[in-house]
Amino acid sequence: MKVLLGCIADDFTGATDLAGMLVKAGMRTVQLIGVPDGPPPEGADAVVIALKSRTVPAAEAVSDALAALAWLQRSGCQQFYFKYCSTFDSTPEGNIGPVAEALMQALDTDFTIACPAFPANGRTIYKGYLFVGDELLNESGMRNHPLTPMTDPSLVRVLQQQVKGSVGLVEYHTVAKGAAAIAARFAELRSQGVSLAVTDALTNHDLVSIGAACADMPLITGGSGIALGLPENFRRRNLLARLDAADRLPETGGLRAVISGSCSVATQKQVAAMQKAAPSFAVDPLALARGDDVAGAALAWAAQHIEQGPLLVYATAAPEQVRAVQSQLGVAEAGELVERALAAIAVGLVKLGVGQLIVAGGETSGAVVKALGITGLRIGPEIDPGVPWTAALQDGGAATSSEQAQPLVLALKSGNFGSEDFFTKAWSRLP
Repeated sequence: MKVLLGCIADDFTGATDLAGMLVKAGMRTVQLIGVPDGPPPEGADAVVIALKSRTVPAAEAVSDALAALAWLQRSGCQQFYFKYCSTFDSTPEGNIGPVAEALMQALDTDFTIACPAFPANGRTIYKGYLFVGDELLNESGMRNHPLTPMTDPSLVRVLQQQVKGSVGLVEYHTVAKGAAAIAARFAELRSQGVSLAVTDALTNHDLVSIGAACADMPLITGGSGIALGLPENFRRRNLLARLDAADRLPETGGLRAVISGSCSVATQKQVAAMQKAAPSFAVDPLALARGDDVAGAALAWAAQHIEQGPLLVYATAAPEQVRAVQSQLGVAEAGELVERALAAIAVGLVKLGVGQLIVAGGETSGAVVKALGITGLRIGPEIDPGVPWTAALQDGGAATSSEQAQPLVLALKSGNFGSEDFFTKAWSRLP
Protein backbone atom coordinates (compact mmCIF):
# COMPACT_ATOMS: atom_id res chain seq x y z
CA MET A 1 0.00 0.00 0.00
CA LYS A 2 1.24 3.48 -0.82
CA VAL A 3 1.87 6.13 1.80
CA LEU A 4 -1.25 8.25 2.27
CA LEU A 5 0.07 11.35 4.03
CA GLY A 6 3.43 12.93 3.33
CA CYS A 7 4.74 15.38 5.93
CA ILE A 8 7.62 17.84 6.00
CA ALA A 9 8.72 19.15 9.41
CA ASP A 10 11.11 22.04 9.92
CA ASP A 11 12.93 20.46 12.87
CA PHE A 12 13.48 17.08 14.46
CA THR A 13 11.38 17.37 17.60
CA GLY A 14 8.57 18.92 15.57
CA ALA A 15 8.66 15.93 13.26
CA THR A 16 8.42 13.55 16.22
CA ASP A 17 5.59 15.61 17.69
CA LEU A 18 3.58 15.34 14.46
CA ALA A 19 4.37 11.66 13.99
CA GLY A 20 3.21 10.95 17.53
CA MET A 21 -0.11 12.67 16.90
CA LEU A 22 -0.67 10.63 13.74
CA VAL A 23 0.11 7.40 15.60
CA LYS A 24 -2.36 8.37 18.33
CA ALA A 25 -4.98 8.78 15.61
CA GLY A 26 -4.24 5.30 14.26
CA MET A 27 -1.82 5.88 11.38
CA ARG A 28 1.30 3.74 11.26
CA THR A 29 3.95 6.43 10.99
CA VAL A 30 7.67 6.54 10.28
CA GLN A 31 9.91 9.56 10.76
CA LEU A 32 12.82 9.87 8.34
CA ILE A 33 15.86 12.01 9.03
CA GLY A 34 16.42 14.18 5.99
CA VAL A 35 15.38 13.31 2.45
CA PRO A 36 16.02 9.59 1.83
CA ASP A 37 17.43 8.01 -1.30
CA GLY A 38 15.42 4.81 -1.43
CA PRO A 39 11.74 3.84 -1.40
CA PRO A 40 9.38 4.53 1.51
CA PRO A 41 9.37 2.09 4.46
CA GLU A 42 7.02 -0.87 4.22
CA GLY A 43 3.78 -0.69 6.17
CA ALA A 44 3.72 3.08 6.74
CA ASP A 45 0.46 5.00 6.33
CA ALA A 46 2.26 8.31 6.91
CA VAL A 47 5.86 9.44 6.53
CA VAL A 48 7.30 12.50 8.25
CA ILE A 49 10.55 13.86 6.82
CA ALA A 50 12.47 15.75 9.49
CA LEU A 51 14.49 18.70 8.21
CA LYS A 52 16.70 21.10 10.13
CA SER A 53 15.37 24.17 8.35
CA ARG A 54 13.67 26.31 10.97
CA THR A 55 16.53 28.77 11.38
CA VAL A 56 18.57 28.38 8.18
CA PRO A 57 18.42 31.03 5.42
CA ALA A 58 14.98 31.07 3.77
CA ALA A 59 16.29 30.00 0.35
CA GLU A 60 17.93 26.96 1.90
CA ALA A 61 14.75 26.07 3.78
CA VAL A 62 12.75 26.30 0.56
CA SER A 63 15.21 24.11 -1.33
CA ASP A 64 15.19 21.44 1.39
CA ALA A 65 11.38 21.43 1.59
CA LEU A 66 10.99 21.08 -2.18
CA ALA A 67 13.41 18.14 -2.20
CA ALA A 68 11.38 16.46 0.54
CA LEU A 69 8.15 17.14 -1.35
CA ALA A 70 9.52 15.60 -4.54
CA TRP A 71 10.42 12.39 -2.69
CA LEU A 72 7.01 12.24 -1.03
CA GLN A 73 5.31 12.74 -4.40
CA ARG A 74 7.32 9.87 -5.87
CA SER A 75 6.18 7.76 -2.93
CA GLY A 76 2.55 8.23 -3.98
CA CYS A 77 1.32 10.42 -1.11
CA GLN A 78 -2.20 11.75 -1.57
CA GLN A 79 -1.95 14.77 0.72
CA PHE A 80 0.92 16.86 2.07
CA TYR A 81 1.55 18.57 5.39
CA PHE A 82 4.10 21.27 6.26
CA LYS A 83 4.65 21.20 10.01
CA TYR A 84 6.17 24.04 12.05
CA CYS A 85 6.24 24.89 15.73
CA SER A 86 3.07 25.56 17.72
CA THR A 87 4.63 28.88 18.76
CA PHE A 88 5.10 29.84 15.08
CA ASP A 89 8.87 30.18 15.55
CA SER A 90 10.08 32.37 12.68
CA THR A 91 11.47 35.76 11.74
CA PRO A 92 10.06 38.53 9.50
CA GLU A 93 11.91 36.86 6.60
CA GLY A 94 10.57 33.36 7.22
CA ASN A 95 10.88 30.51 7.08
CA ILE A 96 7.22 29.52 7.43
CA GLY A 97 5.80 31.78 4.73
CA PRO A 98 8.44 31.23 2.02
CA VAL A 99 8.32 27.45 2.44
CA ALA A 100 4.51 27.36 2.42
CA GLU A 101 4.32 29.40 -0.79
CA ALA A 102 6.99 27.29 -2.49
CA LEU A 103 5.12 24.09 -1.63
CA MET A 104 1.85 25.59 -2.87
CA GLN A 105 3.43 26.49 -6.19
CA ALA A 106 4.97 23.04 -6.58
CA LEU A 107 1.60 21.40 -5.85
CA ASP A 108 -0.24 23.82 -8.15
CA THR A 109 -2.62 24.97 -5.43
CA ASP A 110 -3.58 28.55 -4.65
CA PHE A 111 -4.92 28.09 -1.11
CA THR A 112 -3.98 26.53 2.21
CA ILE A 113 -4.32 27.15 5.93
CA ALA A 114 -1.95 28.15 8.73
CA CYS A 115 -2.95 26.74 12.11
CA PRO A 116 -0.26 26.07 14.74
CA ALA A 117 -2.81 25.52 17.53
CA PHE A 118 -2.08 22.71 20.02
CA PRO A 119 -4.58 23.06 22.90
CA ALA A 120 -3.17 20.10 24.85
CA ASN A 121 -0.01 22.13 25.34
CA GLY A 122 -1.76 25.47 25.82
CA ARG A 123 -1.34 26.82 22.27
CA THR A 124 -4.62 28.32 21.10
CA ILE A 125 -5.60 30.87 18.46
CA TYR A 126 -8.40 33.41 18.86
CA LYS A 127 -9.10 36.18 16.33
CA GLY A 128 -5.77 35.32 14.78
CA TYR A 129 -3.82 35.90 18.01
CA LEU A 130 -1.67 33.06 19.33
CA PHE A 131 -1.81 32.33 23.05
CA VAL A 132 0.62 30.25 25.12
CA GLY A 133 -1.44 29.22 28.10
CA ASP A 134 -3.15 32.39 29.31
CA GLU A 135 -0.52 34.69 27.81
CA LEU A 136 -0.24 36.21 24.38
CA LEU A 137 2.70 34.81 22.45
CA ASN A 138 4.76 37.98 22.86
CA GLU A 139 4.23 37.92 26.64
CA SER A 140 5.33 34.28 27.00
CA GLY A 141 8.83 32.87 27.30
CA MET A 142 9.02 32.91 23.50
CA ARG A 143 9.84 36.61 23.63
CA ASN A 144 13.30 35.55 24.88
CA HIS A 145 13.94 32.77 22.35
CA PRO A 146 17.65 33.00 21.41
CA LEU A 147 17.07 32.40 17.67
CA THR A 148 13.46 33.28 16.90
CA PRO A 149 12.13 35.70 19.52
CA MET A 150 8.39 36.15 18.98
CA THR A 151 7.31 39.73 19.68
CA ASP A 152 4.00 39.90 17.78
CA PRO A 153 1.08 37.59 18.70
CA SER A 154 -0.90 38.33 15.52
CA LEU A 155 -0.32 35.40 13.17
CA VAL A 156 -1.96 37.30 10.32
CA ARG A 157 0.57 40.13 10.67
CA VAL A 158 3.55 37.84 11.19
CA LEU A 159 2.69 35.64 8.22
CA GLN A 160 1.83 38.57 5.95
CA GLN A 161 5.39 39.88 6.42
CA GLN A 162 6.74 36.59 5.08
CA VAL A 163 4.61 35.97 1.99
CA LYS A 164 3.79 37.54 -1.34
CA GLY A 165 0.13 36.45 -1.31
CA SER A 166 -2.72 37.67 0.87
CA VAL A 167 -3.34 36.31 4.36
CA GLY A 168 -6.88 35.98 5.72
CA LEU A 169 -8.57 34.73 8.88
CA VAL A 170 -11.12 32.07 9.77
CA GLU A 171 -12.49 33.35 13.07
CA TYR A 172 -13.63 31.20 15.94
CA HIS A 173 -17.34 31.86 15.53
CA THR A 174 -17.04 30.04 12.19
CA VAL A 175 -14.81 27.25 13.49
CA ALA A 176 -17.29 26.51 16.30
CA LYS A 177 -19.99 25.75 13.71
CA GLY A 178 -18.09 22.74 12.40
CA ALA A 179 -16.44 21.40 9.28
CA ALA A 180 -19.05 22.52 6.75
CA ALA A 181 -18.96 26.13 7.94
CA ILE A 182 -15.17 26.11 7.96
CA ALA A 183 -15.02 24.73 4.42
CA ALA A 184 -17.49 27.41 3.27
CA ARG A 185 -15.28 30.11 4.79
CA PHE A 186 -12.26 28.62 3.04
CA ALA A 187 -14.12 28.89 -0.26
CA GLU A 188 -15.13 32.48 0.47
CA LEU A 189 -11.59 33.55 1.29
CA ARG A 190 -10.25 31.78 -1.78
CA SER A 191 -12.74 33.61 -4.01
CA GLN A 192 -11.44 36.88 -2.53
CA GLY A 193 -7.89 36.06 -3.58
CA VAL A 194 -6.63 34.99 -0.14
CA SER A 195 -3.96 32.31 -0.41
CA LEU A 196 -3.23 31.53 3.26
CA ALA A 197 -5.89 31.46 5.97
CA VAL A 198 -4.93 31.65 9.64
CA THR A 199 -7.52 29.50 11.40
CA ASP A 200 -8.64 29.97 15.00
CA ALA A 201 -8.79 26.93 17.30
CA LEU A 202 -9.36 26.57 21.05
CA THR A 203 -10.00 22.84 21.55
CA ASN A 204 -9.12 19.46 20.08
CA HIS A 205 -12.69 19.30 18.78
CA ASP A 206 -11.95 22.43 16.76
CA LEU A 207 -8.86 20.78 15.29
CA VAL A 208 -10.85 17.71 14.27
CA SER A 209 -13.40 19.95 12.53
CA ILE A 210 -10.65 21.91 10.77
CA GLY A 211 -9.00 18.67 9.68
CA ALA A 212 -12.28 17.42 8.20
CA ALA A 213 -12.68 20.70 6.31
CA CYS A 214 -9.20 20.17 4.82
CA ALA A 215 -9.99 16.71 3.39
CA ASP A 216 -9.60 17.80 -0.25
CA MET A 217 -6.76 20.28 0.30
CA PRO A 218 -3.49 19.24 -1.40
CA LEU A 219 -1.40 21.02 1.25
CA ILE A 220 -1.98 21.75 4.93
CA THR A 221 0.35 23.85 7.06
CA GLY A 222 0.33 24.06 10.83
CA GLY A 223 1.49 22.60 14.10
CA SER A 224 0.89 18.97 14.97
CA GLY A 225 -2.65 19.54 16.28
CA ILE A 226 -4.35 19.43 12.89
CA ALA A 227 -3.13 15.85 12.58
CA LEU A 228 -5.94 14.82 14.93
CA GLY A 229 -8.50 15.39 12.20
CA LEU A 230 -6.72 13.95 9.14
CA PRO A 231 -6.71 10.14 9.54
CA GLU A 232 -10.50 9.99 9.65
CA ASN A 233 -10.61 11.62 6.20
CA PHE A 234 -8.75 8.62 4.79
CA ARG A 235 -10.97 6.18 6.70
CA ARG A 236 -14.08 7.76 5.22
CA ARG A 237 -12.62 6.93 1.80
CA ASN A 238 -11.81 3.34 2.91
CA LEU A 239 -8.07 3.96 2.52
CA LEU A 240 -7.07 3.51 6.15
CA ALA A 241 -7.86 0.68 8.55
CA ARG A 242 -8.57 1.17 12.24
CA LEU A 243 -5.60 0.08 14.34
CA ASP A 244 -5.39 -0.51 18.08
CA ALA A 245 -1.58 -0.69 18.32
CA ALA A 246 -0.09 1.78 15.88
CA ASP A 247 2.31 2.90 18.66
CA ARG A 248 3.79 -0.50 19.48
CA LEU A 249 7.59 -0.59 19.91
CA PRO A 250 9.88 -3.57 20.54
CA GLU A 251 10.94 -4.35 24.08
CA THR A 252 13.90 -2.20 24.99
CA GLY A 253 16.90 -2.32 27.28
CA GLY A 254 20.14 -0.52 27.92
CA LEU A 255 21.15 2.27 30.25
CA ARG A 256 19.30 5.58 30.54
CA ALA A 257 20.38 9.18 30.00
CA VAL A 258 19.05 12.66 29.28
CA ILE A 259 20.75 15.30 27.13
CA SER A 260 19.27 18.79 27.31
CA GLY A 261 20.24 21.72 25.11
CA SER A 262 17.00 23.69 25.21
CA CYS A 263 16.86 26.88 27.26
CA SER A 264 13.07 27.18 27.26
CA VAL A 265 11.18 27.89 30.47
CA ALA A 266 9.64 24.39 30.44
CA THR A 267 13.00 22.65 30.01
CA GLN A 268 14.63 24.76 32.73
CA LYS A 269 12.01 23.43 35.16
CA GLN A 270 12.50 19.86 33.91
CA VAL A 271 16.27 20.10 34.34
CA ALA A 272 15.84 21.50 37.87
CA ALA A 273 13.49 18.64 38.77
CA MET A 274 15.86 15.97 37.46
CA GLN A 275 18.85 17.49 39.21
CA LYS A 276 17.12 16.62 42.47
CA ALA A 277 16.71 12.99 41.43
CA ALA A 278 19.81 12.11 39.37
CA PRO A 279 23.47 13.01 38.86
CA SER A 280 23.98 15.88 36.41
CA PHE A 281 26.80 17.45 34.39
CA ALA A 282 26.69 21.03 33.08
CA VAL A 283 28.22 21.86 29.68
CA ASP A 284 29.85 25.30 29.74
CA PRO A 285 29.85 27.08 26.33
CA LEU A 286 32.74 29.33 27.38
CA ALA A 287 34.85 26.29 28.23
CA LEU A 288 34.05 24.90 24.78
CA ALA A 289 35.14 28.19 23.22
CA ARG A 290 38.46 27.98 25.10
CA GLY A 291 39.07 24.59 23.53
CA ASP A 292 38.56 22.53 26.68
CA ASP A 293 37.65 18.87 26.13
CA VAL A 294 34.22 19.24 27.70
CA ALA A 295 32.80 16.21 25.88
CA GLY A 296 35.65 14.03 27.14
CA ALA A 297 35.15 15.27 30.68
CA ALA A 298 31.40 14.63 30.48
CA LEU A 299 31.90 11.07 29.25
CA ALA A 300 34.52 10.32 31.88
CA TRP A 301 32.04 11.55 34.50
CA ALA A 302 29.22 9.55 32.90
CA ALA A 303 31.25 6.34 32.98
CA GLN A 304 31.39 6.65 36.77
CA HIS A 305 27.64 7.25 37.22
CA ILE A 306 25.76 5.61 34.34
CA GLU A 307 25.26 2.22 36.02
CA GLN A 308 23.45 3.86 38.94
CA GLY A 309 20.42 4.95 36.88
CA PRO A 310 19.44 7.81 34.58
CA LEU A 311 21.86 10.72 34.40
CA LEU A 312 21.59 14.22 32.95
CA VAL A 313 24.00 16.18 30.74
CA TYR A 314 22.75 19.69 30.07
CA ALA A 315 23.56 23.08 28.60
CA THR A 316 20.20 24.50 29.63
CA ALA A 317 20.48 27.99 31.17
CA ALA A 318 18.38 31.03 32.07
CA PRO A 319 17.86 33.76 29.44
CA GLU A 320 20.32 36.19 31.06
CA GLN A 321 23.05 33.54 31.07
CA VAL A 322 22.35 32.71 27.42
CA ARG A 323 22.56 36.37 26.45
CA ALA A 324 25.83 36.78 28.31
CA VAL A 325 27.38 33.86 26.43
CA GLN A 326 25.98 35.05 23.09
CA SER A 327 27.43 38.52 23.66
CA GLN A 328 30.90 36.98 23.94
CA LEU A 329 30.70 34.25 21.31
CA GLY A 330 27.93 35.33 18.96
CA VAL A 331 24.51 33.71 18.65
CA ALA A 332 25.36 31.22 15.90
CA GLU A 333 28.78 30.25 17.26
CA ALA A 334 27.46 29.65 20.78
CA GLY A 335 24.68 27.43 19.47
CA GLU A 336 26.94 25.42 17.18
CA LEU A 337 29.53 24.83 19.89
CA VAL A 338 26.93 23.45 22.27
CA GLU A 339 25.20 21.33 19.61
CA ARG A 340 28.48 19.71 18.52
CA ALA A 341 29.47 18.96 22.10
CA LEU A 342 26.12 17.46 23.07
CA ALA A 343 26.06 15.37 19.90
CA ALA A 344 29.54 13.99 20.66
CA ILE A 345 28.45 13.22 24.21
CA ALA A 346 25.39 11.38 22.89
CA VAL A 347 27.54 9.16 20.68
CA GLY A 348 29.82 8.43 23.63
CA LEU A 349 26.88 7.60 25.89
CA VAL A 350 25.55 5.08 23.38
CA LYS A 351 28.99 3.44 23.30
CA LEU A 352 28.83 3.26 27.10
CA GLY A 353 25.63 1.24 26.79
CA VAL A 354 22.84 3.81 26.81
CA GLY A 355 19.84 2.33 25.03
CA GLN A 356 17.15 4.74 26.24
CA LEU A 357 17.95 8.37 25.51
CA ILE A 358 15.92 11.56 26.00
CA VAL A 359 17.03 14.67 24.10
CA ALA A 360 15.53 18.10 24.86
CA GLY A 361 15.56 20.85 22.24
CA GLY A 362 14.90 20.85 18.51
CA GLU A 363 18.37 21.96 17.41
CA THR A 364 20.01 19.62 19.91
CA SER A 365 17.87 16.69 18.76
CA GLY A 366 18.82 17.32 15.15
CA ALA A 367 22.52 17.35 15.99
CA VAL A 368 22.28 14.21 18.13
CA VAL A 369 20.29 12.20 15.59
CA LYS A 370 22.73 13.08 12.79
CA ALA A 371 25.76 12.27 14.92
CA LEU A 372 24.29 8.87 15.78
CA GLY A 373 23.76 8.12 12.10
CA ILE A 374 20.05 7.48 12.53
CA THR A 375 18.13 7.50 9.26
CA GLY A 376 14.62 6.93 10.57
CA LEU A 377 12.43 6.39 13.61
CA ARG A 378 9.44 4.18 14.34
CA ILE A 379 6.96 6.13 16.47
CA GLY A 380 5.83 4.67 19.77
CA PRO A 381 3.76 5.57 22.84
CA GLU A 382 3.20 9.15 23.98
CA ILE A 383 4.94 10.40 27.12
CA ASP A 384 3.31 13.85 27.20
CA PRO A 385 1.30 15.64 24.50
CA GLY A 386 3.57 16.07 21.51
CA VAL A 387 6.40 13.83 22.76
CA PRO A 388 6.42 10.09 22.00
CA TRP A 389 9.09 7.47 22.47
CA THR A 390 10.63 6.34 19.19
CA ALA A 391 12.86 3.48 18.07
CA ALA A 392 15.71 3.88 15.61
CA LEU A 393 15.07 1.96 12.41
CA GLN A 394 17.32 -1.04 12.05
CA ASP A 395 19.07 0.01 8.86
CA GLY A 396 22.40 1.33 9.94
CA GLY A 397 24.28 4.00 11.77
CA ALA A 398 25.89 4.13 15.17
CA ALA A 399 22.50 3.91 16.83
CA THR A 400 21.88 0.35 15.70
CA SER A 401 25.40 -1.06 15.57
CA SER A 402 26.22 -4.55 16.68
CA GLU A 403 27.51 -3.13 19.98
CA GLN A 404 23.88 -2.80 21.10
CA ALA A 405 21.84 -5.84 22.08
CA GLN A 406 18.64 -3.82 22.01
CA PRO A 407 17.34 -1.15 19.63
CA LEU A 408 18.08 2.41 20.65
CA VAL A 409 14.95 4.23 21.74
CA LEU A 410 14.79 8.01 21.90
CA ALA A 411 12.43 10.70 23.07
CA LEU A 412 13.08 13.92 21.12
CA LYS A 413 11.43 16.66 23.14
CA SER A 414 10.65 20.14 21.92
CA GLY A 415 12.00 22.63 24.44
CA ASN A 416 8.57 24.03 25.27
CA PHE A 417 6.83 20.67 25.77
CA GLY A 418 6.38 18.30 28.68
CA SER A 419 5.42 18.46 32.33
CA GLU A 420 7.91 19.43 35.03
CA ASP A 421 8.57 15.75 35.87
CA PHE A 422 8.96 14.74 32.20
CA PHE A 423 12.55 13.47 32.51
CA THR A 424 11.81 11.30 35.52
CA LYS A 425 8.48 9.81 34.41
CA ALA A 426 9.28 9.10 30.74
CA TRP A 427 10.79 5.69 31.41
CA SER A 428 7.50 4.31 32.71
CA ARG A 429 5.97 4.58 29.22
CA LEU A 430 8.40 2.08 27.67
CA PRO A 431 7.40 -1.55 27.12
